Amino acid sequence: MRWDPTQYARYSTERNRPFFDLAGQVHAAEPGTVVDLGCGPGELTATLADRWPSARIVGIDSSPEMIERSAAYAGDRVGFELADAENFDATGVDVLISNALLQWVPAHQDLLRRWAAELNPGGWLAFQVPDNFSAPSHTLMRELASSPAWAGKLAGVLRHTDAVAPAGDYLDLLARSGLRVNAWQTRYLHVLPGDDPVLEWVRGTGLRPILGALSTADAHAFEAEYAALLRQAYPRAEYGTVLPFLRTFVVAHKA
Repeated sequence: MRWDPTQYARYSTERNRPFFDLAGQVHAAEPGTVVDLGCGPGELTATLADRWPSARIVGIDSSPEMIERSAAYAGDRVGFELADAENFDATGVDVLISNALLQWVPAHQDLLRRWAAELNPGGWLAFQVPDNFSAPSHTLMRELASSPAWAGKLAGVLRHTDAVAPAGDYLDLLARSGLRVNAWQTRYLHVLPGDDPVLEWVRGTGLRPILGALSTADAHAFEAEYAALLRQAYPRAEYGTVLPFLRTFVVAHKA
């Protein structure tokens, strides 16, 4: 699945806020190596250099398009690498941040256990995942994809209902790994401007597997049906369209 950095950044203010809410709870004093796993286009990764002025900052992403865009933010202490999360080794890392990535990685709970063991003593592991897969934006997508008109072309494409675990499961997993854990959830109420803004939002993330599986003509037809359903589920007000969005945050310290 190809990522479109421009589409993803369309609602950058709303998408960026969870990153700062997450990083703000990482209380590392003077880390040597900080990794942003799933760094996307790199803009947020670069802010970590200001947060920790003596650290080496590494952004990692599996998307060539995102890594190409991130080159604009590379510097003396900030670098970017093309790699998969599944193959990442946290040995030697003091702070590992992952923002809105792990929902794409089926075995990420096993990865969290491994990373907890590999982190440097005193290290920090912080991640955020969306927990909105029961929201209309996703249930309507799944229902339409499984309808008679689309089931033959989209069977097995979506994996949403089990993409993330309950917040308490992450807390238990990392606490049993010997880390001190801070876990919470935040429900954002994003007010989005423009026509069909919820469709535009999911085009940059959750709708990508469907668009990648369909021909151009079929993708347009699916989007038209889906957009009509979204307009009913998320009615537009005079000030914009409200998109409620629940996210799970976990910050763990290897004390």
